Amino acid sequence: MLPHGSQMTRSPWLPWKKLKKKSMSDTNDTLFGKIIRKEIPADIVYEDDLCLAFRDIQPVAPVHVLIIPKQYIPQLSLAGEEDQALLGHLLLTVKKVAEQLGIAEGYRVVINNGEKGGQTVFHMHVHLIGDRPMQWPPG
Repeated sequence: MLPHGSQMTRSPWLPWKKLKKKSMSDTNDTLFGKIIRKEIPADIVYEDDLCLAFRDIQPVAPVHVLIIPKQYIPQLSLAGEEDQALLGHLLLTVKKVAEQLGIAEGYRVVINNGEKGGQTVFHMHVHLIGDRPMQWPPG
């Protein structure tokens, strides 16, 4: 059994490494950590002290934005009680970005958790998808 806050994964982005939360100053070496540190470019649509929102490079809709916390949380299932305010901030940021992009009347919010849940970058992120009709069930 792994210590609380850790998990083994088999991801193409982070193969067989132990995942654990880190401090905000240690943002990790994932693709999203590099975007946070501005080491690689992104089409940023919103940024504050706690999170960053940028357009997905493989959009599934006319509006497809990723909202990521600047604090490294590998996946939602590794978030703890201490992350409650940050997680709430992410959802309120979704609302703010949807309004900013003119899709406040309707959009989909998705969080993929873990490899089996479709997560490919192991830095927790929220998908904001809109500006087209959505079907149910998804995927």
